[in-house]
Amino acid sequence: MTHVMSKTIKILSTSDVHGFVYPTDFSSRDNRTELGLLKAGSYIKQTKENAKDDETVVAIENGDLIQGSPLTSYLANHSDHQSFLSLITRKIGYDAGILGNHEFNYGFNYIKNSEADRNYPILAANIDGAIAAGIADQPYQIIEKNGIKIAILGLTTAFIPNWELAKNIPGLTFNSILPIAKQLVPELRKQADVVIVSYHGGIEADPETGEPTEKYTVENEGARLLNEVPGIDALVTGHQHRELATKINGVPLTQPGLHGTNVGEITLQLDNDNHVISSESQLIDTAPIKIDPDLIPNPELEETVQDWLDQPMGTVTGADMRITSPMEARLHGHPYLELINQVQMDVLGADIASTALFNDDLDGYGRNVSMREIINNYPYPNLAFLEKVTGKDLKAALERCASFFTLQNGEIGISTEFTKPKLQMFNYDFYSGIDYEFDLTKPVGHRVTKLIYHDKPVTDDQSLLVAMNNYRGIGGGEYSMFGSDKLVKQTSDSIQNLTIEYLKHHDPYQAIQPNNLTIKK
Repeated sequence: MTHVMSKTIKILSTSDVHGFVYPTDFSSRDNRTELGLLKAGSYIKQTKENAKDDETVVAIENGDLIQGSPLTSYLANHSDHQSFLSLITRKIGYDAGILGNHEFNYGFNYIKNSEADRNYPILAANIDGAIAAGIADQPYQIIEKNGIKIAILGLTTAFIPNWELAKNIPGLTFNSILPIAKQLVPELRKQADVVIVSYHGGIEADPETGEPTEKYTVENEGARLLNEVPGIDALVTGHQHRELATKINGVPLTQPGLHGTNVGEITLQLDNDNHVISSESQLIDTAPIKIDPDLIPNPELEETVQDWLDQPMGTVTGADMRITSPMEARLHGHPYLELINQVQMDVLGADIASTALFNDDLDGYGRNVSMREIINNYPYPNLAFLEKVTGKDLKAALERCASFFTLQNGEIGISTEFTKPKLQMFNYDFYSGIDYEFDLTKPVGHRVTKLIYHDKPVTDDQSLLVAMNNYRGIGGGEYSMFGSDKLVKQTSDSIQNLTIEYLKHHDPYQAIQPNNLTIKK
């Protein structure tokens, strides 16, 4: 009787860290929040160092690493520090990295600078032109550890052109992952014992039932991948910020949330012939992990960033700009949202504008506004767009906004379309420069019961200039009534920086509570 020796492969992954490195959310100088790349990376580094003889550890950085926090806002403005993140990732011991959609927000140079000191390849099988542009190295990676050949195929959500500024993705073509995987997975199966797919994209169907959880697009194709492409042993996912450790078609997958709060961990058991005989997946909570001091390349940088964030940017009088109830802010407008709209209207010469309260953690401004408050409340490097639209277009956009709300037993709630499988608070906009009304007793698509501009009802064929951020301006968030074909002009600077300039020239800023939105229930 042959004695079967079992070998183990552990696949560890981070995804959607979004520049949260230290255990802080930067809400205040002394905030301590148990998250971040240093905690997740310490777990990965320790697991690699403590691996047993029959244990192989593979580590993958699955994208959206270099944008999204006050720290990365600082890095984007200080090119001499931009390699900071890759100084950390090289010490963690990643075997491969993937490009996420937010990697592109600051353009190619920022990607190259941020990845300058890494010691692992960036994989991008479905992005034509990425290797030629110098932002990726190869489509896949085959590594051999402990006599096991392991293939890692790198894929990125193909929906990026629907969100990203064209100037940030020149010469790139983003392809659906399905035909690429159907071509490459069989080839990798011949070359390797184990095939891992690392995908900066998510799961578009319920893992248990297979029922779609969102409209089928090329944004999230993970479920279709595992249903249509045989030969995958493990799938690392991200992008949706969900916490998932499950299986589809018997294939283990993970998605570790965001900000380094978890490490995805897939364990494969192999027989003597290096065939996978069993698998499981779990998420490792990083809150209790002790940070390895060896991972911190520049201990002074955190203090430098905190000083930068504490810079005074202006003062506020008038209405209270603190956000105490995100729901009330969306239902009735808010002085903070009114300010962002005023900034966009001022710089673009418009008198209609829209903006979103991006998530429920934003707390607005105090009387003395700091850089920290500006960046924490507007965390994206969006530009402002001015678009020429019809009254019909504007009404369609408002109907999309009105669909954000539900009405049950007289109580207003939020539609599951905006909360599951991923929170999308950023896809509800508040408008300035118009008087408008939603009647939530009416069916979705027929809720805009009043739309007034310059004291007159807006007509379908009326021509209007509307300011908005570039994500909305290219149709992001299912706002297909907007688009680059309607673009009149755009800013060269971010709304973050435009807000700083606006407050400089309007100090003190007189905050007002808007009263132009009425909601009937």
